[in-house]
Amino acid sequence: MEENYILAKWLNNDLTEAELAEFKANPDYEKYEKIKNYTAHLEVPNFNETKVLEHVISHKKTIPKVILLYKNWLFKVAAVLVIGLGITFMVENFASQTQYAPNGKSASFLLPDNSEVVLNAGSEIEYKKWNWDNNRNLELHGEAYFKVAKGKKFEVATDLGKVAVLGTQFNVKARKSRFDVTCFEGRVKVNYKEKEVILTHGQSVTFENGKQINTTVNTSKPEWLENTIAFNKENLRNILDEIQRQYNVSIEVKAKYSGELFTGKIPIDNLDIALQIIAKTYHLESNKIAPNKIIFEGK
Repeated sequence: MEENYILAKWLNNDLTEAELAEFKANPDYEKYEKIKNYTAHLEVPNFNETKVLEHVISHKKTIPKVILLYKNWLFKVAAVLVIGLGITFMVENFASQTQYAPNGKSASFLLPDNSEVVLNAGSEIEYKKWNWDNNRNLELHGEAYFKVAKGKKFEVATDLGKVAVLGTQFNVKARKSRFDVTCFEGRVKVNYKEKEVILTHGQSVTFENGKQINTTVNTSKPEWLENTIAFNKENLRNILDEIQRQYNVSIEVKAKYSGELFTGKIPIDNLDIALQIIAKTYHLESNKIAPNKIIFEGK
């Protein structure tokens, strides 16, 4: 502040002899001197206050447009939300919908017509919500129970065959080369290769390797909905595959597979009992070497 004051006095030639001598001793004095000499030759044009005032009054004032930063930020957020909602709407209504039940769990959901579907462990269904009334098709991989809304119809396709709904409750299972369909209420039409079968309440059909097995059931819904799997003339490999899906475990058999077919029930809420049933039926010994690793060996 003091230096600025001395500089101002020097420019106005107001320094005393002592102050001038001290100021000339300043290392920047030569620089100040050159600036002063240069600016002395500059001419400042005359300032006409009246003319400038008339010019300002004659021009219409315009209010500058101010966009507040927070409003600009809000616009960007709104745009992102609109785009996000648009994408979500497209995905939910036009893209294929996939419902999945991982190993060890089941999953239930409603179709667009309010029909109920329950997926068994290790199963999935794909369908389209858009134009459902004209495209009532589902693609099933695994096993699912369907409780069809009254008066509604659709078709369930698997790698092994198709099931057309005729207003009913039914179960479809397609695993490897085996295709099982059971009707619990109403009717269903089953297509397997060149064959067509109409099932009514209490009837079940199984196709495997070209063979057809017809059976009857006396339950109102699949046993797996009540933590029990019912097998009808099933081979050991398929049974172990199902246990692995239901309990999310890995099973290894260090013995020759038996060709004996199994008919009966196995729980899916008690792994130890399930293993005991298999061991006793096929004369094997089970060893649980880890919480999710089981080995069957011959006795």
